[in-house]
Amino acid sequence: MTFDAHPRSSLIVALDFDSLSSALKFAKQVADLVGMFKIGNQLFTAAGPAAVKESAALGPGIFLDLKFHDIPNTVAGAVLSSAAMTGVQLINVHASGGTAMLQAATQAISAGVPMGADRPRLLAVTILTSMDAKSMKEVGIGGPPKMRVVKLAQLAKKAGVDGVVASVQEAKDIRKACGREFLIVTPGVRPEDKSGEKKKDDQARTATPTQAMRAGADFIVVGRPITAASDPRAATQAIVDEIAAAK
Repeated sequence: MTFDAHPRSSLIVALDFDSLSSALKFAKQVADLVGMFKIGNQLFTAAGPAAVKESAALGPGIFLDLKFHDIPNTVAGAVLSSAAMTGVQLINVHASGGTAMLQAATQAISAGVPMGADRPRLLAVTILTSMDAKSMKEVGIGGPPKMRVVKLAQLAKKAGVDGVVASVQEAKDIRKACGREFLIVTPGVRPEDKSGEKKKDDQARTATPTQAMRAGADFIVVGRPITAASDPRAATQAIVDEIAAAK
């Protein structure tokens, strides 16, 4: 996977729309300002592989954010199919699926790629950024989020996964535990508003773009602060400028 040195290469914008026409109408406004578009469950369910094909045709790479979590054979098949889609650069699965599932995904992501050719990178989702210690406890996950996230990151690395999706709060500890080459993608990124407060929406563990980059994130994922902005291009450019200043 190759990226230019421009700060935009670190910015992934989430195309969380309920139709492909709406997603493309928005994406065309900012395609030259971003490194990747993230296609998640909402848009992929609405439009399928066409969402990947048509979004990738605008220029940016695609982070296919479908968070596969199933038995190893099923996940392997899903990853293999995802990796074959033109333009896909990042694919993710849930780290909590366990070692066998992670290893199956790792093997599958390379299986369909010709020898010597580049392949998408595989990420493992650690703990969703919408969850805090209380909500983790409700589903039987004990201990503070940071400790659990780092353990899941180490499990993923041992299984051969390229990186993780985790909040900014855990990024420094993941970098220390897993090394510089391990990718860290941080969602839940919210620029500060004029009052200096961060808009959290349904995210529990958030941070600003500056905090994310200084914590060691390779990529940040931004959705509503751009897609819901009155001027999406200006909002996108402001985040790219913030990334540049933080690097």
